Amino acid sequence: MKAFRLDDLEAERAANEGAYLQFLRERNMSVGLYALDAGEHDPQKPHNQDEVYFVVSGRASLTVGLETTQVARGSVVYVPAGVPHKFHHVSEDLRVLVVFSPPEA
Repeated sequence: MKAFRLDDLEAERAANEGAYLQFLRERNMSVGLYALDAGEHDPQKPHNQDEVYFVVSGRASLTVGLETTQVARGSVVYVPAGVPHKFHHVSEDLRVLVVFSPPEA
């Protein structure tokens, strides 16, 4: 078993001065913590893997392809591989668990 605490992951991510911290990588998936502070720009480009976002905290809009939705704590969004997507209008510091399948390269 591998177990993690969000507070510890957030501290490690911040210490590494990056928006993304991959903390689990297995044969068929990887998991990371993605962070954008209020007002920050999301620099993401489409990925070669399917993704699931689980919003841990914060508020923003998320556009996937041509569709836009509002996300907040508890939101879960699936993003198919290769589809352009971005968080925007980040109104509260956003923390998102990201599951990639297969694992992010």
